[in-house]
Amino acid sequence: MPEICFHHISLTCQDPIAVERFYTKYFGFKRARVVPLGDRQIVFLRGAGIRLELFQATEGRPIPLPERDGYLWPSVRNISFEVDDIDATLKAMGDDARIAFGPLDFQDFIPGWRSVWLWDPTSNLVQLTQGYVDQENPPPLLPE
Repeated sequence: MPEICFHHISLTCQDPIAVERFYTKYFGFKRARVVPLGDRQIVFLRGAGIRLELFQATEGRPIPLPERDGYLWPSVRNISFEVDDIDATLKAMGDDARIAFGPLDFQDFIPGWRSVWLWDPTSNLVQLTQGYVDQENPPPLLPE
């Protein structure tokens, strides 16, 4: 089987321009492509080793905003970015850092591991994490 690579995450946005500004300003994304779609457009952003695909919302939100670290039913829980210093990042973001949950300390699992969850301009949850490291020898997946 050929190698499969991750391509993008799609976000449906009430205000795609505000969402684009948020991810370009704070996470280093840049426009990679604009696809005209009638009177709308799809914008691809590239950065942080991934792409985001932004769509214009055409309907209102049918469910409440996610709380804490994300929905508790099957869904995409959040988008996460690794930062060197959560406190410095939040300070640099100022009022754009709309905190949904945290910051939380996970020292009991990994020394120095902390996370905070923010809402982007369309209220998608964005997790900032610092200090996470992979486990040296994680237990294997059990066969079926």
